[in-house]
Amino acid sequence: MWDHEIRAMASTHAIIAASVFMATILPAVLVPGFSVYGTHLLWLYSVSAAVAAVSVSVFWLLGISPPTKKHTLGYKLSRLFRSCLYFFLSCLFFHTVVILYGAPLIESALETFSLAVLLTSLTTLRCLCVLGPNVQAWIRVFSRHGAMSVWDTCLQITVAFTLIGAWLGAFPIPLDWDRPWQVWPVSCSLGAMIGYLTGLVVAPAWIHYHRKQLTYKCK
Repeated sequence: MWDHEIRAMASTHAIIAASVFMATILPAVLVPGFSVYGTHLLWLYSVSAAVAAVSVSVFWLLGISPPTKKHTLGYKLSRLFRSCLYFFLSCLFFHTVVILYGAPLIESALETFSLAVLLTSLTTLRCLCVLGPNVQAWIRVFSRHGAMSVWDTCLQITVAFTLIGAWLGAFPIPLDWDRPWQVWPVSCSLGAMIGYLTGLVVAPAWIHYHRKQLTYKCK
């Protein structure tokens, strides 16, 4: 049971992970002076764009997104608009949360918002790809026993690993080590990316190991 979905999930995650690798390697080859630390914002937006483009494309090709009840152009445009709106609101939400956790309010505002864009690309965009612009479905998935498919379970795991990675990445910042990766928000964005990539590996492995125990309610 679930073997086909697990294989599709593993393949999807491999493609997304490869996009992160390419978004790191290609700028280093094409852009003089590029480095993850020295030109961190460029790397951050490069990776965010790569993950967003590949995720949207792959999930659309796999047909993971819930089917729309209406097929009119107006409805599809409305759905696209709501998805873009949710993406932007998510950026503002993460920006606010990061500030509440101690990030500078005015100083380094661009760096803080860039981290929020990365977190949105790794978490909220995936929710949009899997569940669509449906806040009730999001709340349902992240509630206790709310998963209704292996993709819902995968979503829970990848989002959790990403946010935990970003949170753990903040711990080295106040230490007096004077390392380049302690500059805001390098360690947090690297922690989020490491957590995200870890989640991409752990999710299909965990689901495969527990596939006989997994039971989902009908949608």
